[in-house]
Amino acid sequence: MTDTPTAADIVRKSLATFLAKDMKGWTDLCADDVVAEFPFAPPGSPTRIEGKAALYDYLRGYPQAIDIAALPTQHVYSTDDPSVAIAEWSASGTVLSNGNAYDMRYATFVTVRDGLIVNYREYWNPQAFMTAMSGARFDG
Repeated sequence: MTDTPTAADIVRKSLATFLAKDMKGWTDLCADDVVAEFPFAPPGSPTRIEGKAALYDYLRGYPQAIDIAALPTQHVYSTDDPSVAIAEWSASGTVLSNGNAYDMRYATFVTVRDGLIVNYREYWNPQAFMTAMSGARFDG
């Protein structure tokens, strides 16, 4: 028997790390060559980020922009491929620059290799994001 975390375990840990506002810890769950994809990102935001350092650079300001208070929904699913897990989850909190409520639902597809995330693909509603943010960005 092995103690190697499953893809679903890694996704659960990534959600807990995200809620803890630990963006460095979150990117430490990723391989150096990770690819993150955000197919529905709003105009001006990246739809693809390559590399752990670039992903951290993108995410590091998130906690200063949005105070995520809870992840009310967290459903993580294993797949027939042991290196792939899927999560349906939601986040709620407050946009710090304007006081707007932040309530977002996500669908995330994660591929792991050697216990690290190598592909992270996340779907969310860019219109709801831009409304909550009042057009502001967290990565700029």
